Amino acid sequence: MTKAARAAPPETGSAFDPAVVELVELFFFAYRDFVKDADRLLETYQFGRAHHRVLHFVARRPGITIAALLDILKITKQSLARVLKDLVDAGFVETRAGPQDRRQRLLFPTAMGAALAQQLIRLQSQRFERVIADLGEPARGAAAQFLFAMIEEADRDRVLAHLAGAAQLPGQRPARVEAAR
Repeated sequence: MTKAARAAPPETGSAFDPAVVELVELFFFAYRDFVKDADRLLETYQFGRAHHRVLHFVARRPGITIAALLDILKITKQSLARVLKDLVDAGFVETRAGPQDRRQRLLFPTAMGAALAQQLIRLQSQRFERVIADLGEPARGAAAQFLFAMIEEADRDRVLAHLAGAAQLPGQRPARVEAAR
């Protein structure tokens, strides 16, 4: 590709369905607002969204291996190492040696980490609960189906297995994902 071709703006026109482009934009705005409350809380600890994702999955799957976490997050070891170091140094996550293989590192939330994870999920759950209350209970199933369909088909079975095996946070009801297969 030439330098001029890389610098040229992408073509616009009738190649995209305007209703779909609108959905893409709505998704961006929804995500922006979905993360803003959590972002504010994370800022008080000088953490970002990467810290949030790691802490979330460690709290949901206490004892998760680093390899399993890398598979969920689809990030590099180097990226995870930086974020994990911050969380461990700040006392939110601890690592333990595996019971059979002492070289294996298992990740657990500390009491402080579990409390922060619960605060974060509460903030984000409240947004979902408000929307479902406004739209009615059928919106929950439609939202689950839509979000599940957005996941790459090759990852869907792993996501379902993760959801089925994830630890429940205190006061949390079991997840009901009725995914259209």
